[in-house]
Amino acid sequence: MWLYILQGIGFGFAAAAQPGPFQTYLISQSLARGWKKTLIASIAPLVSDAPIIALCLFILSQIPIWFQRFLYIGGGVFILYLAYGAYQAWMNFDFSMPVSVSISSQSILRAAMMNILSPGPYLYWSLITGPILLKGWLESPINGAGFLAGFYVTITMGLAAIIFVFGSARQLGPKFSRALLGISTIALFCFGLYQLWLGINS
Repeated sequence: MWLYILQGIGFGFAAAAQPGPFQTYLISQSLARGWKKTLIASIAPLVSDAPIIALCLFILSQIPIWFQRFLYIGGGVFILYLAYGAYQAWMNFDFSMPVSVSISSQSILRAAMMNILSPGPYLYWSLITGPILLKGWLESPINGAGFLAGFYVTITMGLAAIIFVFGSARQLGPKFSRALLGISTIALFCFGLYQLWLGINS
């Protein structure tokens, strides 16, 4: 079991540290709203990944190739929508406004939607972590559970660290925070266009 836990930790760390639209979205939200209000979004993979894993293990490998194009296009459109929201936050940035520390279910749902509509998790679970999970589960359910536990504890802590670091950047001053928010807006916009390009040309 420990071998699968260690593999889960390693892949969870890689998934959290790998630059992508989901991480960029978390960064933009932490800059705009503060780390306390964004931190809850770090558990979004726990909300969204169950159907993704099931789909990858039982359906995705058997469906037509055009479905992957649909995922790219749908994800690209949603990322562009999030980029527009980040742009509005950049345009209307007001550092003097107090940051609410209440938990926002909307943060979780938006982050979960970002994860569901991004092809990355599907490809990750169908090509990399899915086979390991299936192999471990067939050997013993506790191996599969250990892999999932190691993966999700690590990815959640990694995403929380990203949110905290960039949310704390607000303390460096409004100009610095607004500049980083602008950069994350551009990055989201580029990720959205790139996914649309992949969908159209796949």
